[in-house]
Amino acid sequence: MNVLLEKWDTPFGLPPFAAIRDEDFAPAFDEALVRARAAIAAIAEGEAADFAGVIEALELAEGDLDRVAGVFYNLAGADSNEAREALQRDLAPKMSAFSSEITNNKALWAKIETLWQGRDGLGLTAEQLRVLDLYRRMFLRSGAGLEGEAADRLTAVKARLAVLGTRFSQNLLADERSWFMELAEADLEGLPGFVTETARAAGAERGLGPVVTLNRSLIVPFLQFSPRRALRQRAYEAWVARGANGGETDTRGIAAEILALRAERAALLGYADFASFKLEPEMAKTPVAVRDLLLRVWTPARAKAGADAAVLEAMLRADGIAGPLEPWDWRYYSEKRRKAEHDLDEAALKPYLSLDAMLGAMFDCANRLFGLEFRGIDGPFYHPDVRGWEVTRKGEHVAVFLGDYFARGSKRSGAWCSAMRSQRKLGGDQRPIVVNVCNFAKGDPCLLSYDDARTLFHEFGHALHQMLSDVTYGFISGTSVARDFVELPSQLYEHWLEVPSVLEAHAKHYRTGEPMPADLLKRLLDAGTYDQGFATVEFVASAMVDLEFHTGTPPADPMQKQAEVLEAMGMPRAIRMRHATPHFAHVFSGDGYSAGYYSYMWSEVMDADAFAAFEETGDPFDPETAARLERFILSAGGSEEAEALYLKFRGRMPGVEALLKGRGLLDAA
Repeated sequence: MNVLLEKWDTPFGLPPFAAIRDEDFAPAFDEALVRARAAIAAIAEGEAADFAGVIEALELAEGDLDRVAGVFYNLAGADSNEAREALQRDLAPKMSAFSSEITNNKALWAKIETLWQGRDGLGLTAEQLRVLDLYRRMFLRSGAGLEGEAADRLTAVKARLAVLGTRFSQNLLADERSWFMELAEADLEGLPGFVTETARAAGAERGLGPVVTLNRSLIVPFLQFSPRRALRQRAYEAWVARGANGGETDTRGIAAEILALRAERAALLGYADFASFKLEPEMAKTPVAVRDLLLRVWTPARAKAGADAAVLEAMLRADGIAGPLEPWDWRYYSEKRRKAEHDLDEAALKPYLSLDAMLGAMFDCANRLFGLEFRGIDGPFYHPDVRGWEVTRKGEHVAVFLGDYFARGSKRSGAWCSAMRSQRKLGGDQRPIVVNVCNFAKGDPCLLSYDDARTLFHEFGHALHQMLSDVTYGFISGTSVARDFVELPSQLYEHWLEVPSVLEAHAKHYRTGEPMPADLLKRLLDAGTYDQGFATVEFVASAMVDLEFHTGTPPADPMQKQAEVLEAMGMPRAIRMRHATPHFAHVFSGDGYSAGYYSYMWSEVMDADAFAAFEETGDPFDPETAARLERFILSAGGSEEAEALYLKFRGRMPGVEALLKGRGLLDAA
């Protein structure tokens, strides 16, 4: 028997990682697909035509497949190898075909449509009615209404898109892990100790001396602190060239084909373009609404960035460099300016922001807000770096939480939250197994930048959304919400890192245990909006390019289109997109954030307003507000439309002013 398909007699039903071999996955997927197909055929061909016999049966039909996929896809992102990458490529068309089989099943679609038409007489609960609506919507948007050649073509398009998304991810990972820049001892001059230690550790992994890699936790501080402009330029240009180096790993052709196929998919379904299709179920609804938000933020952000660029260029010239200010200069001079204006040195901050200290802060906030408690548990987990906790409340088991925090060559870049198992009540109370993955530079101890600490809190906000989910149906569990709503809990949770009492209690020196000095804490918090012109410009530029890629006719040459969009916006020359097209994994490694990268900013409008609800009480941990947040946002999953849930929590929808104020852009012209 395949261990992946056996009953897991393990603590909390965790996958038996130590017993799982790579060669187990392919046959487990094959068998799980056979079982799922049989279950779905029985529903489609059977006599049952009520909600329980159709929708609830569909909810449980893929149990084995969900279990196997929950393990494999977590590993494929966080700890890949050649065998896993090969299987991922093999699975992409298979899983797409399986999904299309379901939504193309006319007998099944007929049963769902019959239920929908007769819904008023079925005595359904509000949650059941919502789930029925979402199933019907999923089938329609997947082409259930198409016949003949159109249906066949849509299936082929979706299969090809799945293959291309996987190829994009793997090409990008190959580029990221292959590049490094060796540093001589003299090249380490001017770098803080934490950067040199990280560079030496990264080199030791390769049997070399110190190196710079494309891991954000290493390359960003190198760009911030290295006085060697030529090295900064070399590192920066390698960083932004990921996916655009020619050869087998180049992603530009993949991106062009993806955009063309997405447009075709939308046209087959009767939409003007892919953005119109993608945004229909979101809060924004239309490309016009997204463009309006982005431009309202762009104008003050660009003005602020322009003023900042002038200051930084003056500093560059004072160093005897004729200029102009280049993208590989911005972080270096901005760091010098931050130190001068705010007396804030990141190298002085980091000893107070150890990973363990920030985990303590993160868990403490969850305890004060929601009564959650965290107890460390032993593995084995899927990698020696992974840590695990049992999450309880009033002695009752809530979830298992896994943290995988350190960068390695087998892990894709960035940070994310996933669930190996999601919460649901149907078929028995299933508690979630939630994973946070980050790419912090490994050290002894691991010391975080303030930005890293924000990332830690951000991903844990997603984890809370999964852990506190309290719904009957897995289809609407946890983060199964509108894409431009899903970032609300994560971005909101970042605000508690900024609460002075949290840092006073937890930001302690890793060697001495002394708390962060009060004056340093004040300078840190006072600098909260520092360089937000830069951060906002690089984000909005990426979001606007993503939107324009998917609006109207797809570009034959995405790089040319990218250049045209940026020129029309008046992109400052010393700032680049946060994610340029060849490495824009959010958009091209799957459909998740395609025509949807704006979601972070859409959610930020709400998170600024949502935290204000706490501030208005005078207590950032106000129990009544926290209870409303849990009831209407964190536990509700996708049980109602996002706008309805937010209105229940806050009583009104917010304006963009809260976001501009939070970024220090309210007065920028």
